[in-house]
Amino acid sequence: MISPWDRWYSTSCCLCCHVRTGTIILGIWYMIINAVVLLILLSALYDPVQYRYHLTSSELGTDIDVMDDANICIATAISLLMILICGMATYGAYKQHAAWIIPFFCYQIFDFALNTLVAISVVVYPNTVQDYLQQLPGTFPYKEDIMSTNNMCLVFVVLLFIGCILSFKAYLIGCVWNCYRYVSGRGSTEVLVYVTTNDTAVLLPPYEEAVAIPPKEPPPQYMEA
Repeated sequence: MISPWDRWYSTSCCLCCHVRTGTIILGIWYMIINAVVLLILLSALYDPVQYRYHLTSSELGTDIDVMDDANICIATAISLLMILICGMATYGAYKQHAAWIIPFFCYQIFDFALNTLVAISVVVYPNTVQDYLQQLPGTFPYKEDIMSTNNMCLVFVVLLFIGCILSFKAYLIGCVWNCYRYVSGRGSTEVLVYVTTNDTAVLLPPYEEAVAIPPKEPPPQYMEA
């Protein structure tokens, strides 16, 4: 009987490329995104006057710093950690080290769980969509038109959008998992040599692990008297 893991196992992913290639591309893409975020956060730390965001008093009645120095430092540390995790996954897929891919796979599972909780919260509390729209600034385009739409239509559109994101993330998780299985499978395979005779079959270890037997010395030459 074929297990569900073996049934969905494949060595190819989107664009008909190998799962190793897909994992490397995905890791590099995540590293680029986090590197851009890291540059923005470092710029905010270097020049806080220019990059610090304030909400005007006409919107919330007070002047509140959305991102202070502590939050920027935390976000910077998270971006550095994400670059490290994505770099490990890229290196592990390239050098075929399965253990290096596990942290990136765990991050994907965590991110998928968070998005699933967001979808569940929208289903359980549909008024959260309207509450979120009310918190948007007045300069947000088409804010009044969106808020005038039926609440059930807004919930359906949000759930459809989140469902597409979850489906795409689940596919990427499957690609990384297949890459991990492929790399770990290649690392655990051993070359087995069978020597078959008429009565027995002897299993020999791989050639690299076999003990080298020194060659026999040739017999001494015959010396005539």
